[in-house]
Formats: sequence, structure tokens, C-alpha cells
Amino acid sequence: MPLPPLKDPPEPGRRARALAKVVPVSAFLGSTLLAFNAAQLATVVLRPFSARAFNGFGRWGADTWWGWCIELARRLHGTHIVVTGDAVPDEETALVLANHQQMADITFLMMFARSKGRLGEMRWFVKDGLKWVPGVGWGLYLLGSVFVKRDWAADRAGIERTFARLRRDRVPVWLVLFPEGTRLTAGKLERSRAWARGQGLEPLRHVQYPRPRGFVGSMVGLREQLDAVYDVTIGYEGGVPTLRQFMLGYVERAHLHVRRFPTAELPAGEAELAEWLAERFREKDALLAGFYATGRFDAAGVSRPAAG
Repeated sequence: MPLPPLKDPPEPGRRARALAKVVPVSAFLGSTLLAFNAAQLATVVLRPFSARAFNGFGRWGADTWWGWCIELARRLHGTHIVVTGDAVPDEETALVLANHQQMADITFLMMFARSKGRLGEMRWFVKDGLKWVPGVGWGLYLLGSVFVKRDWAADRAGIERTFARLRRDRVPVWLVLFPEGTRLTAGKLERSRAWARGQGLEPLRHVQYPRPRGFVGSMVGLREQLDAVYDVTIGYEGGVPTLRQFMLGYVERAHLHVRRFPTAELPAGEAELAEWLAERFREKDALLAGFYATGRFDAAGVSRPAAG
């Protein structure tokens, strides 16, 4: 079953100290994010003349602002990641798959990307409505992230346009996809388990069965550009933190178990790709069962330590 939410620390003094740190930091990050939005909008005029300059500024802005978020969390709270699994080369172009439990997942994936020199190259599959939100939404839109309504008929044309632009401009990316399509809750997991039983599949205990269309579409549209697919399993100790709890420093670390699959090793057919993805999530389910029993991905002999 899903890991329960992380509980806030009971000490009022700790919460007061955390708020005293976070309030000025949040004001700084919020104001600078809007400033970056304004600068991004100003550079749109460059796009018809130099896609390289436009994309380069976007990468620099993302690397800088996201880097501030990560570095402030590290310096203020000591927040960090423990990475196990396959060795991952620096500066690859990759499709990154991960299980999704809370918004804090995103920040820990950013820490991993930064360790591999790809923070500014991160692009995301995100809900369509987010693109209208000042700050984060505008920034992701101008970076060229993929906005979806979870309706393939409505999403397909927009996804294909985004992929065509990435191919044309030869933009190096870490394209992040949460194939479950939504954050994990007990109710959503039970619906996924019921669906699996109806399909004659083994119900999973710690993740939902993935929705394959985004993954299959990404492999069809970007296969020639991708060096590898990274399958990341995210585990937390003691409870799943919210973004608020991450900002307040209530979570010290997250564990990321990474498997790297060279693109050439993946199947070509769409049905085979969908089954490949389902198998990865069956593996995630087993990995998380071991992690919740031991507190480590490498304790049960499932992985070797990797730099990160």
C-alpha cells in the first residue's frame, strides 16, 4: 500500500525556526522567478532568428533558478539524495521515467539532474492548465515542456509539435515523465489494482500500473535523439513529504534507484514498448517492497551504489 504522508515534527520551536528561514527565501525565489519569466518573454524575439540563442537562454535560466532552489535546500536543511543502481554518464539526452507520490518528487529529480549536468535541460510532461500559472507554468511553457490533458486524441498533435521542435533544434533534454499519470493515493492504487485484476494482471502494491501512451509517443517521436531511458524509483523514509515539508526541511533525504537502458536495447513496436514499461513498474513494485522493509534499495542485493 502507499507509504503514509510524512508527519510534521511536533516541536513548535522547530516549525518556527523553519518558517523564519523559509519566508525570506520564498520571497526571493518568487520574485526572481517572475523576473526570469520577463526575461524569457523578452528573448522570444530571438527565436525566429536563432533558436540556439533562445534555447540557450532558457537552459541558463532554468539551471540558475532551479539550482538556487536545490542549493538553498542543501545549505539551509542539509537535504540530499542517496542514489543507487546503474552508473549514469554526465550530459546524456534521456527520457526519465519515475514513480510519482508527491510534488517533492520533482525537487529530488532535479537534484539528480544537477549531479549529471542536466538541470537546465529538464523538460516535463505536465498538466495543461499549469501553463496559465505565472512563474512556474509560464517558465515551463517557454522552456518547451509537454502540456497534456490526459486525452490522447486532444494531446497528440501538441506533443508531436513539441517533439518536432526538439528534433529540429537538436535540443539536448532530460524529458521527465510520470507514467502513472497522477500522484499515488490509496484510492487511486485500489482503482489501479481493480483494473489489473480485470485485465488478468497481477495487482501491484506500491505503484499504479503505468499509462503507456506518453512513453510510447516519446519513444516514437524522439528515439533517434535519445541516448537512453532512465527508470528512476523514488523511495522515502518514514512518510511521503509534501512540497511544503520539503521547503521547511522536514525531509532530510530521498532514495533514488536508477536503471539505465540504452535506447538501442528497447523494442521498436508500440505494443512491445507498452509491455516493456509495464514490466518496469512491476520491478518498481518489488523494489519498493524491499526498500520499505529495509530502508535501503541496495540492502537486499537489488543494486550497487552509483555516484550521485
